Amino acid sequence: MTDDIKTHLTALMRAALTSVVADQADAAIVLERPKQASHGDFSCNLAMQLARPMKRNPRELAGLLLGEIPRSPLVEKTEIAGAGFINFHLTAAAKLGVVGRVLSQGEAFGRSTQGDHRKVQVEYVSANPTGPLHVGHGRGAAYGASLSNLLAYAGWDVTSEYYVNDAGRQMDILAVSAWLRYLDFYAPATVAFPPNAYQGDYVADMAAQMKIAHGDKLVRQTAELLRGTPGLPDAERTDDEAKAQREAHLDALIANAKTLLGEAWNYVHSHVLSEQLEDCRNDLEAFGVHFDVWFSEKSLFDTGLVDRCVERLEKAGHIYVQNGAKWFKSTAFGDEKDRVVQRDNGLYTYFASDIAYHLNKYERGFARIINIWGADHHGYIARVKGALTALELDPAVLDVALVQFAVLYRNGQKASMSTRSGEFVTLRTLREDVGNDACRFFYVLRKSDQHLDFDLDLAKSQTNENPVYYIQYAHARVCSLLAQWNGDEQALAAADLARLDNPHELAIAAKLAEFPELIDSAAAELAPHLIAFYLKDLAALFHSYYNAERMIVDDKALTCSRLALVVAVRQVIRNGLAILGVSCPQSM
Repeated sequence: MTDDIKTHLTALMRAALTSVVADQADAAIVLERPKQASHGDFSCNLAMQLARPMKRNPRELAGLLLGEIPRSPLVEKTEIAGAGFINFHLTAAAKLGVVGRVLSQGEAFGRSTQGDHRKVQVEYVSANPTGPLHVGHGRGAAYGASLSNLLAYAGWDVTSEYYVNDAGRQMDILAVSAWLRYLDFYAPATVAFPPNAYQGDYVADMAAQMKIAHGDKLVRQTAELLRGTPGLPDAERTDDEAKAQREAHLDALIANAKTLLGEAWNYVHSHVLSEQLEDCRNDLEAFGVHFDVWFSEKSLFDTGLVDRCVERLEKAGHIYVQNGAKWFKSTAFGDEKDRVVQRDNGLYTYFASDIAYHLNKYERGFARIINIWGADHHGYIARVKGALTALELDPAVLDVALVQFAVLYRNGQKASMSTRSGEFVTLRTLREDVGNDACRFFYVLRKSDQHLDFDLDLAKSQTNENPVYYIQYAHARVCSLLAQWNGDEQALAAADLARLDNPHELAIAAKLAEFPELIDSAAAELAPHLIAFYLKDLAALFHSYYNAERMIVDDKALTCSRLALVVAVRQVIRNGLAILGVSCPQSM
């Protein structure tokens, strides 16, 4: 294994270090892969690391160390490079040993024990269930699912979770939006539909469902519905005062609707919640995104945890009252201003329930908690971690990964994604257009906090420029070779790998050996995009090899050796794409 080779090379360096400077024999020895293949397979900066404390020239010190490195059957040569790096070039046999390991370990190749079976929770998407998921949500879904798979591959005990915001104002807005559309069936245009309510066709669909199920039983006097509302400003006005008036009008409609409907309001609210949540769940399942837990925000209130959480902060001296509202002293923990947790009307803010939700996560015993949030939530990190500190919880347990929304371009035009206006491109539409594989891969093709323009035309193309097609085509090519060969694939485990000696073959073997290291580094950095980059590079090496050499030749032993190598490539592609949630077609 690569770890065994690194352990071996570390032992060689340790022996040399002990011979040259015995009093530094315990110094840390770090081996890394050089960026350029010409610099060898592993590089060590020990001489540069020790040069300053020993007051020696690093290249001179590297020369002394090099002279004391014991001979090894795994090392072809060692050399000094740059300011004092010691580079190791492995023998062909050492490089090719990975092929047998891939073939024998199969789906387990690359799995690590980094997580040591510790419990980690990954919470992602958590979009308000107020409408269909759009293409912006899709990136968080793809990233969260890939990260969960990656962490599990790296030995963590992963729980994936969706936080359902079922207790807030947005759900009230959706409920009143659907009810107003329902009223239109019986008294069209009697009440002007608020421009800041939810506008999409799905709202009208839910209204039609209520009409079919209950007829006119939910109809109420529209005059009563408008009682006490401030009215709507002119549609042309976009100033702050007009915006505030529209919001006040909508809040008054909600309050009146609750009064007029009484217990029936709970039905309307429950109906729109269940419809949109089920739609969301189905959409994600079809996208290959599965959650272990769907956690209800409402349960935090039902169990009294929000009350207890705020009371705990108050007793610890982190809450003060101003103008009838309770404020958390967030500035004491690095936030830009203090935050309201309970309004003067007694209602808790979203921040209060969010603090309680995080307390619940800690109480469930996770060793690590990972929140995946939109990049616009960057400022929210300090206040949440501040609240955790105030609750005497270790904020280091919580990691927050930020995800920039993906921007979809169709025919050079940027698509809007507003769920209130109803003008958005749904994730379902995108999946149906370009397919799950392209969606999943393209969403993780950039670091999560980097801007992503989703090139729709490229995602649909069947060319080498389309990275997911390029990688899947490498997999399909190997399958085609094996079908053409029509031999016993199991027999390839006994192939004579010494027959593999050209640069293409050795480069592929070196790349395969990087995969286990990549899993550990990608998991540590919460960076599944590194898997995507790696697979592109591996596919490129394979295609180059395929175009340069015949795999099936008259020499049967050589054929088996080459097929053993490319089957190892296929297996690593399978392992990597499985992490990213992308399929591996056998033909294309």
